[in-house]
Amino acid sequence: MERIKILFFAEAVTLAHVGRPIALAQSLDPTRFDVHFACADGFDFCFTGTHFTRWRLDSIPSSQFLKALAGGKPVYNTATLARYVEDDLRVLDVVKPDLVVGDFRLSLSVSARLRGIPYVSLMNAYWSPHVMQHYSVPHIPLTRLVPIRIANALFRMARPIAFASHSIPLNRVRRQFGLPSLGTDLRKVYTDADYSMYADVPDLFPPKSLPQQHAYIGPIIWAPPLPKPDWWDDVPTDKPIVYVTLGSSGQGRLLPLVLDALSTLPVTVIAATAGTIDVASAPANAFVANYLPGDLAARRAALVICNGGSPTSQQALVAGVPVLGIAGNLDQFLNMSGVVKAGAGVTLRADRFRKKQLLRQVRAMLDNRGMTAAARQVAIAFSRYPTAQRMADFLEGVRAFHRIVPLRHLAAQSGKGEPPQDGQPHMVSAEH
Repeated sequence: MERIKILFFAEAVTLAHVGRPIALAQSLDPTRFDVHFACADGFDFCFTGTHFTRWRLDSIPSSQFLKALAGGKPVYNTATLARYVEDDLRVLDVVKPDLVVGDFRLSLSVSARLRGIPYVSLMNAYWSPHVMQHYSVPHIPLTRLVPIRIANALFRMARPIAFASHSIPLNRVRRQFGLPSLGTDLRKVYTDADYSMYADVPDLFPPKSLPQQHAYIGPIIWAPPLPKPDWWDDVPTDKPIVYVTLGSSGQGRLLPLVLDALSTLPVTVIAATAGTIDVASAPANAFVANYLPGDLAARRAALVICNGGSPTSQQALVAGVPVLGIAGNLDQFLNMSGVVKAGAGVTLRADRFRKKQLLRQVRAMLDNRGMTAAARQVAIAFSRYPTAQRMADFLEGVRAFHRIVPLRHLAAQSGKGEPPQDGQPHMVSAEH
């Protein structure tokens, strides 16, 4: 059987956007798939032990990405996205893949269409226009000036305008290359593709009128391929273990404060800095490393404290462990909204961090058997979505369909940026 040539694109602005596609690329059967991977430098340690073919891309620095998020400004300008398109085309023309899978590589909305290659986006369901969302104001300059209650009200009124302003750069680039606008809904701009794979389950993020070319593939569990720290086998188990990691998306500065607060509790702490901060002197009850195998750390823990992002939240929930998310950006608040609604976690605001509040919440969560039971129910829901198999089936379905009906310049013809519904193959839906 001829192998399907898959080209993954990772936007190397956070560890998650690199780690997720690596996990999926590694899971594909090499007898069925010829896997290629395009990514910028900077996360090379993540590729240890991988065997797919790598291609170099340009990406903006992580610091620039995080600064834009913190300021509530568009992440990319028109010139950057136009440069990305040219860089994408360079790789596409060399690899000539059958399918492209992208994780937050917005320029593929243009480049994949220009080459007529079926484009599959990898995203979280809460960014989809076809999934219900609950918006809370993220940590932006506004929240430093007014109470959160007022900031939330103002944000909900201004959000459509803000989303429209963030949509302008990609729409301008699309027009430069003869493609129609995607409109003013940032969710459509962030998720535009011919097909979409959601790294979630509908139990946490229910769909509404989900198109048949969209599929929930389940949680993506991945940890950097690094050796365990020397202390890994010496962690005491006579007290509850709390796993703490605030990730690479801006909350790392709070880690010393979190560790200091937890030092007053009868718990053992295992913590990862994600390389964002140097913890010069850890409390006596804390074991700290730059990186930890998050999946294994979560299995040891009675509670996971993170930035509220989906990668660590999913590591915790697949182990049936509640999540305390100290959220800062909108992505983290959106993810935690599903976790909180399921009764499996609590959200605190990074811009209103108080050690006393954290202590109260940690005590309450460690004593809350109902929350642990809810997390275990989410773990059961996750187990119904074998991610690797669902993704492979989805990609094979896309490829089989396009062997019969080659992808035309659908975005340019339909004006919607989506393939027509008629005659599409039935993909793995939320109900299956």
